[in-house]
Amino acid sequence: LKYFVSAGAIACRRVPKDDLRRVAKSTGAQILLTMADMEGNESFDPECLGTAGEVCEDRVSDDDMIILKECRNTQACTILIRGANDYMLDEVDRSLHDALCIVKRTLESEKVVAGGGAVEAALSVYLETLATTLGSREQLAIAEFAEALLVIPKVLSVNAAKDSTELVAKLRAYHHAAQTKPDKAHLAGYGLDLVKGELKNNLAEGVLEPSLSKVKSIQFATEAAITILRIDDLIKLHPEEQQQ
Repeated sequence: LKYFVSAGAIACRRVPKDDLRRVAKSTGAQILLTMADMEGNESFDPECLGTAGEVCEDRVSDDDMIILKECRNTQACTILIRGANDYMLDEVDRSLHDALCIVKRTLESEKVVAGGGAVEAALSVYLETLATTLGSREQLAIAEFAEALLVIPKVLSVNAAKDSTELVAKLRAYHHAAQTKPDKAHLAGYGLDLVKGELKNNLAEGVLEPSLSKVKSIQFATEAAITILRIDDLIKLHPEEQQQ
């Protein structure tokens, strides 16, 4: 490393491969395994170099870190997470990952729906009304599907230590009015407010979910239920008794 020091350059050794790939991707550099060329000599192509506005060494807590700023590919960045222990770091990491995935799904779908159990309650009310128009056995399946959708707002209320029975009943009444009365159409965006234990307009309050995630979750749950219902028999093999 003394050659880099004498040239006024920063050099790092024993860098993990994942970090090397991230640095190369962000700066536009190319990773070289050797300096040898086809003629047996050592040479270096300047086109393999990356570009960054500033490279500095900064001390964070008890660790020294190399920080790259104003890289060529500005889409790449690093989020530094700090916490009291490993458990807190893992929890913050999961929460941050979920938040970034939600933003990614929202940008992909370009559509959002009201959160707080609003979608499930609206679908439940609609399917219950649809079931009453059928005069066959499909009515029972649709009614049970509508009842199963209410599990989401019920679980949300129970986890917040609220009265799930009262909140879900009031939520269903709101969405029934929104679907049957034109002057109550604004109630379609109402969902659970688990902080105050009441209902609020989640569209206006910004409590939103990407429509793609909502559609996929309902679709996968339905497919899983159908797969379980297709199992009509169970064969159990008892272990053979060892002869003495």
